[in-house]
Order: sequence, then C-alpha cells, then structure tokens
Amino acid sequence: MNGVLSVRKVWWHLESVSKLPKSDIKVIIKMKTLIKTERLVLREITFDDKEDLFELHADPDVQKWTAEPVVESMAEIEKAIETRHNDYRNYGFGRLAVIHRETGEFIGWAGLTYLPEFDKVDIGYRLKKKYWGMGFATEASKAIIDYGFNVLNLDLIIAIAMPGNKASIRIMEKAGMMYDKQAPYDENIQEAIWYKIDRATFYKK
Repeated sequence: MNGVLSVRKVWWHLESVSKLPKSDIKVIIKMKTLIKTERLVLREITFDDKEDLFELHADPDVQKWTAEPVVESMAEIEKAIETRHNDYRNYGFGRLAVIHRETGEFIGWAGLTYLPEFDKVDIGYRLKKKYWGMGFATEASKAIIDYGFNVLNLDLIIAIAMPGNKASIRIMEKAGMMYDKQAPYDENIQEAIWYKIDRATFYKK
C-alpha cells in the first residue's frame, strides 16, 4: 500500500478543511495535538510559533548541519509556516511543533514530511540549542515513527543527514533506523547519509 495515499483515508477532514477560509484553517490547526510522550507534546505548527521558529532558525549552530542559511526575516518564517500548513492539507502530516509538557515552552520542531523528488516520507528534527543532549529528539523521533506506522499506515520512513552530523545519526540509530546508503540529497549535500525503517522491521522490535 502506498503510504501517502493511505494517509488521505485516515485524515477524514482534509477535503473539507482545504475549502475553508485561511482564518478558519488556522483555528483548526491550532487545536490539533497529534502526539504525546512522557515529556513532550507534538502539535501542528501555527503562526503563533513564528517568534520561536525565527529564534531557532536564526541560530547558526542550529543551522550548521542543515546546509541552509540562517533566516534573516520574519517573512521567511511565515512562508515556511504556510508550507507546513500546505503539507497538513495535502498529505495529512508534516513537521510538528515540539512543546515541553511541564513548562509549555516551544523547544523546536520534529515530524514527517513527504519528499516528492524521491517519493519518500522523511523524518526530521530541529531543537533549540539549550535542549540539545537531553534525549528530546530521540524521544520525539520514536513517537513519530510509531505514529507513522500505526496511525498513518506508512510503509517506509527515511532520514537524511550530512556526513559530519554524528549527533543526528545517533538519534536515527536510537530511534531504530538502519543505515541505507550514502547518496546525494540535493545540490548542497552530495554525500548525504540515508537511514530507513520499514513497516516489517518496526513491528519486529
């Protein structure tokens, strides 16, 4: 079964949501919490997150291993949020805001995204620097993978990292993913490290 097509069957509201005014769509998105873990809540990103997202993506240490420049304007962030909302509407999933359950603080984002150029679903994560090394990315990734297979009925989830990003690669491995290959991702990352986990492997664990 094609994972992306099956997602559309799970998300009953997509057709009706896509026809609503943007103001109404924002209300629906703001209300949607999708995943909870022991320490985290993962919910859809809203425009209320734009200051936190700007802080995250303006940090050169955070952006170092992404092959992306630091953001310089709020307009860039607002455009990125629109892209996330389009993903929610078109595919039924996307990158999610990661919220600390105890404090309610936005600590970063994590989640799935569809890569049409590869016809694959990718898991990614990016956290504020002060939350590095606390296991949050691993905790979120495990929950997202579980959600991907058990709720979205995906067949395969991949992850891609730059060769020098050892911390991200460790997270992939701790989340149960296996090395796949070293291959180009885009013009900026010609020797990316690819990991994967398929449905059969997930259910064997």
